[in-house]
Amino acid sequence: MKCEHAQQNIILAQYGELPDELQFPLEQHLGICEECRREWNALMALNEELALTPMVEPSPNLLAASRMRLDEALDELPPTSITQRFFGNAFRWLGFLQGAPALATLLIGVGFLSGDFIARYEAARAPQLPRPVILSNPAQGAIASVSGIVQTPNTELVQVNYNRLVPETVQGSLDDPQIRQLLMMGTKLATSNAVHADSVALLANECRAGHSCDGSDGGVDSIRATLVSSLRYDRSAAVRLKALDGLQPYVAHDARVRDAVLDALMHDKSADVRTEAVSLLTPVQADSSVRQVLRTVSSQDVNPAIRTASFQVLQGSADIQ
Repeated sequence: MKCEHAQQNIILAQYGELPDELQFPLEQHLGICEECRREWNALMALNEELALTPMVEPSPNLLAASRMRLDEALDELPPTSITQRFFGNAFRWLGFLQGAPALATLLIGVGFLSGDFIARYEAARAPQLPRPVILSNPAQGAIASVSGIVQTPNTELVQVNYNRLVPETVQGSLDDPQIRQLLMMGTKLATSNAVHADSVALLANECRAGHSCDGSDGGVDSIRATLVSSLRYDRSAAVRLKALDGLQPYVAHDARVRDAVLDALMHDKSADVRTEAVSLLTPVQADSSVRQVLRTVSSQDVNPAIRTASFQVLQGSADIQ
């Protein structure tokens, strides 16, 4: 997904209008694109600020005074044509009804009862047709959604189009592209926490075993990018720890993976994840960005063991230099 499309999808996601099939690619893109992630965080902060701002309703006195000033301004207008006066009087009459809720309610009630009586009369005189209910493939899964409704004119015969959820199973090797794609989907669309954790664990084991963890283009569809997203955003510390373990072979030569590990060391709430992150950064301790983060952690982390481990890795980098 390109940044241009991601920016549009971020806005749709904030308003809850992003289609489900675009949720996963957007999350994957946010995991590797710092600029789009800043845009996402900025919109989240803006929505939180707006939610804290109370909505002020105009007072009844203000509304009444505004109507009076409007009426006076209309009276001061120059003479108009018959058509304009007709529409003006009609709108003024509607405004009068808004100021007289009892009369408006009475007129609406009379209109509703008259319409209901006429509809019932026509329905009673209409010819009665048989009402069969026919289901196509009635035993193939639960109904997921209704996609269309078509009524035969002047009858009570209705055709309803609906979609079913049909469970399916596939079996194959972990090297099979379809199996891998389903496992990556399992990290986002699993029906249970256990399935979600198993998906991340299997993908991480594939990477640790030295199997290819890149997609066709090495982008957001790769196993590596999926593990980076899990490390950054997953709520479970155990899942984040497993994702971190799967990324170990790529810390040395993939800057995106290294940045994700550094971010976990700085900000992850789990001490186990931060400890493992320190261990993974040992082979790249000579990198300037790694040393900078290790200095910060060695002096500011709330966990004494992590501060000590970071300091020891820094000492090792000093010996190398």
